[in-house]
Amino acid sequence: MTQFVTLGIDRETFALPVEAVREILDMCEISKLPNAPPQLLGMIDVRGAAVPVIDLRTKFGLPRIDSTPNTRILVLEFVAQGRKTSIGLVADRVFEVTGLDGDRLDPAPETGCRWQSDHIAGIGRRGDRFVVVLDLARLLADDTPTLITTALEAA
Repeated sequence: MTQFVTLGIDRETFALPVEAVREILDMCEISKLPNAPPQLLGMIDVRGAAVPVIDLRTKFGLPRIDSTPNTRILVLEFVAQGRKTSIGLVADRVFEVTGLDGDRLDPAPETGCRWQSDHIAGIGRRGDRFVVVLDLARLLADDTPTLITTALEAA
């Protein structure tokens, strides 16, 4: 069974493959970067490494909100442009590591979807709720060159 980390943004439940998530941190101080795109909040230090942080609310076109005791930063690792890259994603909350009911995904709807369907790998179910499984590569495709440049400059 495929395992996912489920997280909340606004009233929606999203999921990322568990193998992409290196760790989950409480919200912390984020060092701002001048002239950064709106979704790039800044950088955090994770065990001596500079990690750029993206606000998922802004990425999805929602207004920013103040952090709460439930706000988390998911530190992800992936390969982009031939290099291992770490980024942080700010989520309103993180729920659990879980499988999805039936271990299958339905395709993302083409219309009537609040989120950009090209960021979605598919739609699953967990109990009576829909879970939107994010396609990490497509979600970060626009940001990856900026993130890599930012991380290299900060290192």
